[in-house]
Amino acid sequence: MRNVLALLRPLRGLDGIEFRLHETCLYNSIFRSDDDMIVTMHVYGLAGHNAPTLHLRRVPGGDMVNLFHETFESIWSDATSLEAEA
Repeated sequence: MRNVLALLRPLRGLDGIEFRLHETCLYNSIFRSDDDMIVTMHVYGLAGHNAPTLHLRRVPGGDMVNLFHETFESIWSDATSLEAEA
């Protein structure tokens, strides 16, 4: 986590970008932007950069993006702003 925060430090404070911290036990990492999502599966014993990754795009009638979006929003709403932690 420290490595990711260090690598993303140049993005902190930019309009439209927000970082939050949570204590939820996750089974995947979800990154979203508009109608696109990147979902990386957490696989025991495998480094994140080697884990299976899905690129999902919201399409009419599709449910998968909605499922991950609801999960993301639930965790996001309980998370603490990184700026509040500083």
